[in-house]
Amino acid sequence: MSFWEVVPWFVPGLLVSIGISLNANRLVAAALAVSRTMAAAGLLILGIIVSATLTPLRQAIESGATGSGACDLSRVALVPLAELMAVSANDSLLNVVLFLPLGVVIGLAPRTTRKVALILAAGLLPFLIESTQLLVPTLARACESADVFDNLTGLAVGLVTGSSLRRFRS
Repeated sequence: MSFWEVVPWFVPGLLVSIGISLNANRLVAAALAVSRTMAAAGLLILGIIVSATLTPLRQAIESGATGSGACDLSRVALVPLAELMAVSANDSLLNVVLFLPLGVVIGLAPRTTRKVALILAAGLLPFLIESTQLLVPTLARACESADVFDNLTGLAVGLVTGSSLRRFRS
């Protein structure tokens, strides 16, 4: 089953995210002292993350499946590089890639106290997502500590990439 079939509310969430990013970018740009393009990109990326991680899975919609009410804490470390680079699409790689663009956009932002706040908020986001997946069983999502590590890895790689690009452009 494809991602689109497993997460049927992703596309509607994406469309809502596009609308929000187009309509709210001016306000966010002013609040964060960034360009409207960067604000729109950040809002869209945040919307993609929320749509991919916090919308109900197909089983929840069709058969009323629920989450386990437990959190899998079996991996509390970075994903092994060999697993991350496996040819087949895997959950770890998807979780890293999901947060990488957010890190790039934040890394491109000017160095201000607002940027520090954005980095802290982005660092808390994986914990909030997994907590929501745990506490809202009707989403039929699985809470996994591995997802937090993978998301934070993507965020860190993105921050380094964005910061490097910012320095290179200057």
